[in-house]
Amino acid sequence: MTSNFSDNHQSGYPTGSLTRSPSSPRTLFNSVMTVVAFICAVLAIIPLVAVLSYVLFQGFSSLSISNFTELPPPPIGKITGGFGNAILGTILMVGVAALISIPFGVMAAIYLTEFSSGKISRTIRFATNILSGVPSIIAGVFAYGVIVLTLQRLGLGSYSAIGGGFALAILMLPIIVRTTDEALQLVSQDLRQAAVGVGATNFQTVTQVVLPAALPAIVTGATLSIARASGETAPLLFTALFSQFWPKSLFEPTASLAVLVYNYAISPFKNWQSLAWAASLILVLMVLVTSIIARWATRQKVY
Repeated sequence: MTSNFSDNHQSGYPTGSLTRSPSSPRTLFNSVMTVVAFICAVLAIIPLVAVLSYVLFQGFSSLSISNFTELPPPPIGKITGGFGNAILGTILMVGVAALISIPFGVMAAIYLTEFSSGKISRTIRFATNILSGVPSIIAGVFAYGVIVLTLQRLGLGSYSAIGGGFALAILMLPIIVRTTDEALQLVSQDLRQAAVGVGATNFQTVTQVVLPAALPAIVTGATLSIARASGETAPLLFTALFSQFWPKSLFEPTASLAVLVYNYAISPFKNWQSLAWAASLILVLMVLVTSIIARWATRQKVY
């Protein structure tokens, strides 16, 4: 075999090289497209950096301890004040939304992946994709008609944290369903077959094998949905409205950071504008913390 290769080499067969010439069209095109991709990446980052830096600069200059412990000040007179009621209201409404959307979303994803037929699962996934693209203001209008008007007819109030949490749950639900569905599909079929092989039922396989393996990705979907819900404004304008006082009940108008930023940023009063910038910074930090939690949860791989 060696002699044949030597004879072929000596007989004039062309020999190739894996190294491309720097002036070849392929190399030039690859270099140009690499530079173009880098420029596009920089251009995509510039708006993010600009927004974050501006919010950080304006927010830190307006931030103080009183922002977390005091109520919003009147527009004229008192200069200092805070938005402690808005922070508490945001936590309450996002908590209500999480209690509604996470169990329903996870159970729906389990049904799609583990128990449904092909046609039913495709239909539900298509409906979930449509729901994820619905504008948030439409979710607010729907929650207004279902919750706010119903509470009025029952004499239990009107605008409330319950209505705001319901509207946010509608926005969180498709995110949780899609991420949980994809996480469950990534779990190896060998784990399911091994569980069935040792005598486990379908329910035991799902609860004791599949769900623990997919738990990091499920937590990621839940935290990302919470991050989105924390910054929503339009649904809360239709359902929770706003309040200048501490929330005392889930059935009364409740303040939130997003609505506070909306109301105070467009006001002509300097103290309210300063408070809006500080609230914007807190919202950004809340989204950052939830994103960090999501990244930490995904350190464990889905098997």
